[in-house]
Amino acid sequence: MLKNLYNWTMRLADHPRALWALAFVSFIESSMFPIPPDIMMIPMILAAPHRAWLIALVAMISSVAGGVLGYAIGSFAFDQIGQPILESLGKGDAMAEFNTRFNDFGFWAVLGAGITPFPYKVITIMSGWTGMPIATFIATSILARGLRFFIVAALLWKFGDPIRNFIEKRLGLMFTLFLIVLFGGFMAVRYM
Repeated sequence: MLKNLYNWTMRLADHPRALWALAFVSFIESSMFPIPPDIMMIPMILAAPHRAWLIALVAMISSVAGGVLGYAIGSFAFDQIGQPILESLGKGDAMAEFNTRFNDFGFWAVLGAGITPFPYKVITIMSGWTGMPIATFIATSILARGLRFFIVAALLWKFGDPIRNFIEKRLGLMFTLFLIVLFGGFMAVRYM
């Protein structure tokens, strides 16, 4: 099953609309979707390394745009949309305490969540809810998401064939490790 999913994703990377699909996933991941865009981005770069920089740019721009949507949810619709999303991630009780401390560390929170597996959508919504200056939020998001996606693109562009061979030989292990990192990010959110 994993091999079929992997092969499907690799074929999708050559599809004329693959960048649009990546843009959509990157956009909604930044405000509400739980699956990171790396799931699409990595196979796309492995399948077409000559497009690595374009793929990273599309992921960054659409992720930051989605982050602005998350910011707007926090600013204008926190009670209706933002709070249920954060409660589903286990952050319901910690929101009030988080609000009082967030803007003191806002730059670092956005930077950390933008680079690491920590769910970025939590920070985008909280940035809007706490009233972080929008210019600080956007600039930090561009920096963080740019670092994350362009570092991945650079590594895959430079070492693509050995990484691809490693992934293809150990697909089950790679999928398990990815799920552990993803689960660990959600657990970190729950206990922060």
